[in-house]
Amino acid sequence: MKKIAVIGLGYVGLPLAAAFGEKREIVGFDINTKRIAELKVGVDYTREVSREELAAASGLSFTDNLEGIRDCQIYIVTVPTPIDEFKTPDLAPLVKASETVGQVLKQGDIVIYESTVYPGATEEVCVPVLEKISALAFNKDFFAGYSPERINPGDKEHRVTTIKKVTSGSTYEIAEEIDQLYADIIKAGTHKASSIKVAEAAKVIENTQRDLNIALINELSMIFSRLKIDTHEVLAAAGTKWNFLPFKPGLVGGHCIGVDPYYLTHKAQSIGYHPEIILAGRRVNDSMGPYAASELVKAMIKAGHTVFNSRVLIMGFAFKENCPDLRNTRVIDVVRELQEFGCIVDITDCWAESAEAEHEYGVTLLESPKNGDYDALLLAVPHREYALKSSKELRSYLKEDGVLFDLKGVLPLGEADLRL
Repeated sequence: MKKIAVIGLGYVGLPLAAAFGEKREIVGFDINTKRIAELKVGVDYTREVSREELAAASGLSFTDNLEGIRDCQIYIVTVPTPIDEFKTPDLAPLVKASETVGQVLKQGDIVIYESTVYPGATEEVCVPVLEKISALAFNKDFFAGYSPERINPGDKEHRVTTIKKVTSGSTYEIAEEIDQLYADIIKAGTHKASSIKVAEAAKVIENTQRDLNIALINELSMIFSRLKIDTHEVLAAAGTKWNFLPFKPGLVGGHCIGVDPYYLTHKAQSIGYHPEIILAGRRVNDSMGPYAASELVKAMIKAGHTVFNSRVLIMGFAFKENCPDLRNTRVIDVVRELQEFGCIVDITDCWAESAEAEHEYGVTLLESPKNGDYDALLLAVPHREYALKSSKELRSYLKEDGVLFDLKGVLPLGEADLRL
């Protein structure tokens, strides 16, 4: 049985490594020495894999040393693929990971990529790096595959083994071997794509489709606000039809939905096609943070508050509920817009790490907000600890005429002063 190395032990790599570790020998590799030290004692800061699950993965070991993966025959790359400040794909982590694997690549080895990319990136960007560093020939000395990750951070129902897995390989034989490799751990089954490009395209449109659906609901929310209609009531009524899709308005961030469409539009533009609908959806969703802030400011003015130097408490800073992940959180857009209005903004999040918030965004997370101290409260990310609070409990943080903004509509109708 071939030995596997997983390169990158974040939200995607660690659950995958743990699943394989229950059945075979596998090495988890990460350049973050602190991360490796924590995992060796059973601590996962992402909270995706429990101490018990790590212990059950008896075949899994961890290393930050290149020599620790030199004897592997299959390398699975699960590093992030972000965008830069200009909304352009940043393939630097993927290139660096490929350079790392290239240093240990041997005759007959297979490199599988799980990171989200545009169609063609594996063979056009990653494979040439592997060839250059290893001095081996693609599809002669080594082979490649692509099997897109479908991890949903914070979701304890849809896990790596219970989500159907798309697989592909650079030759027919390798595609079959890769499919069987994943089929050994994926209870939900696999779908073998005809080529690496098909698998890459399938991944990038999954999140693009979701992004566009949310953009539609966000735009409807802005329309209904002007019509003085509650969006959530409209959605509940429309949702009684069997084929109405259950999307809700909100901020669209994170490492997938708010990022992946730009990979597809980048590739489309490089071949001379300007995508209209996809970019329109991105513009709508990227505008929701400032829109939410302006709606809150209007509500505060109507309630008689002086906006300048008013105190606003934002509950939740992660990109989604029940997850500590701060990557590409769009709550920061609300914070910055409110600060532009002159508000004093405090942020609290019972899941996120304050040190990470400080490092990534220059904001300090407040551990214990004071009751009765705020002119407005924005429930931005309804972690279960916040969602369990009644509107009365939430209003205890507010001054007598304070405004309660339930951004995602988790409170019963009429209990908040404002919601999208």
